[in-house]
Amino acid sequence: MDSIRQIQLAHSPRLATVLMVEECLKDAGEVLKVAELKRRLPKQVMHSTLIQILDYLQESGKILITTKGVLWIYRAPAELERLKAGGLEL
Repeated sequence: MDSIRQIQLAHSPRLATVLMVEECLKDAGEVLKVAELKRRLPKQVMHSTLIQILDYLQESGKILITTKGVLWIYRAPAELERLKAGGLEL
């Protein structure tokens, strides 16, 4: 009897889902627990998908994941230039 090989393809979140999570974190303006983030999202997201998205956002430098929760930290280059022009020393 021939054995059947099963190839497991890695599931990736849809771009719309990633953008939805990004927008929710940007709008929050505060540290959110993962459970609170899930409640604030306009659509339900599977926990494993949300964790995968959060890992991606952390690796790309857009969020910090701490023991207290998740915080949006990304600033667009234009915004950083505006802050520097206003006297913020980096």
